[in-house]
Amino acid sequence: MNTLPVSLPAGAAPRPRPVQTAAAYDLPVVRDARLALARGWLGLGLAALAGSGLFSVLLVASRTPGLNGLLPTADFFRVALVVHVDLSVLVWFVALAGMLWSLNTAPRASATGRVALGLAATGTAAMALAPFLAPGEPVMANYIPVLDSRLFLGGLLLFGLGAGLLVWRTLAQSPRLGLDFDGPGALRFGLNAAAIAGAVALLAFGWSWAVLPAQLAGKAYYEILFWGGGHALQFTWTLLMLVAWLWLAGACGARLPLSPRVTVLMFALALASVFVTPVAYLAHDPASVEHRALLTWAMRLGGGPAILPIGLAVLAGLRTAPAPRAEARPWRAALLASLLLFGAGGLIGVFIAGSNVRIPAHYHGCIVGVTLALMGLVYHLLPALGYAAPRGRLATAQPWIYGAGQLMHIVGLVWSGGYGVQRKVAGTEQVLRSTGEVAGMGLMGLGGAIAIVGGLLFAVVVLRAMRAGAPGRVSVAAA
Repeated sequence: MNTLPVSLPAGAAPRPRPVQTAAAYDLPVVRDARLALARGWLGLGLAALAGSGLFSVLLVASRTPGLNGLLPTADFFRVALVVHVDLSVLVWFVALAGMLWSLNTAPRASATGRVALGLAATGTAAMALAPFLAPGEPVMANYIPVLDSRLFLGGLLLFGLGAGLLVWRTLAQSPRLGLDFDGPGALRFGLNAAAIAGAVALLAFGWSWAVLPAQLAGKAYYEILFWGGGHALQFTWTLLMLVAWLWLAGACGARLPLSPRVTVLMFALALASVFVTPVAYLAHDPASVEHRALLTWAMRLGGGPAILPIGLAVLAGLRTAPAPRAEARPWRAALLASLLLFGAGGLIGVFIAGSNVRIPAHYHGCIVGVTLALMGLVYHLLPALGYAAPRGRLATAQPWIYGAGQLMHIVGLVWSGGYGVQRKVAGTEQVLRSTGEVAGMGLMGLGGAIAIVGGLLFAVVVLRAMRAGAPGRVSVAAA
């Protein structure tokens, strides 16, 4: 563009041109009716994480040489595994999504939001009590394993209804975004994209249920029922993790070399592959090999183009960031541990061959990477929710303890997978013949025990912060 020269008064210095700075990713939290709902979802997430930790104690013991002989048969391992997975992945992730989506929706009170939370909490309680009241047969389906009992399945249905209302409310009441994005706008776009992916997942679950033949039963039925929606849910969790990485990096004072418009493009790329899901349902029968293969291809393709650039930008921003303040040290620790674990899980996935314990090593690394990012975001948001800021050695050490334990856990699984140790088995079914197999599973058990301690320490740190700060004391930023 041509511009006319500007005459300056004699002796006047020219105005300095504005300096282009890297984007600051931060989402303001305002004190209004949204906070009570966000606190409720956080409470549900903490309860689910604590419950999954208790079940994981039994789960790790049932696979650790020397301890597994003291526990019941492999059915006990499978019952514990079902509840542990559903609480630590499904309920925890949905609850933290509910917290973030509640902060990103309209400020007015909403009966729909309270009903959604109530249904999800009631369903979670039923699922957690089912192993003791009506365990039924454990069905080790991918993504959402179940106990084939009325109590558990009824609880899962209630939880699903609550999640459906949560997603519907989020899409209906999220702020409308224009095309001129800043840092907060990019984060809001990411949260909205995660909700869209959640809606596609729910559509896939309903579609599978509607078209599945009535004669299917047991694992074949639940595997097909949850396959399509389970794949779509992975996009939801990935998008939430990317939002958490950017938000935490900004909170740590990092200036990321990634403009908001490029970030929105990355989110759009991560979301685009989720729309392969309805195409797969239209093109192939849900029970067909082609259907499964298309969804698997979409999942492998979808997250990669967004995860690597955002992860590298976060690392670059942290490298030049100032020394963290005392209250920011737990956030930074959680962010770095999340990057490490997710990267390890992704790297392991490249080397998967056959059906052995390398598969759970891959998804444990990725899932724990998402969990650590959300843990760090909880630490960061506690003051905005009306509680004290977690600080001190315990809060800073907790992400590293949890992450180190999980890293040992997945390394042990990779080690054992090299010997062909099978997944979803325990006790004598593992058939550990060599010293290497026993050592690998022993490392898995030790790492799992350390990770359990780290997970429980998260609940301790958060509960201390909640007790130290009353809900009326809210540290907020103006929207």
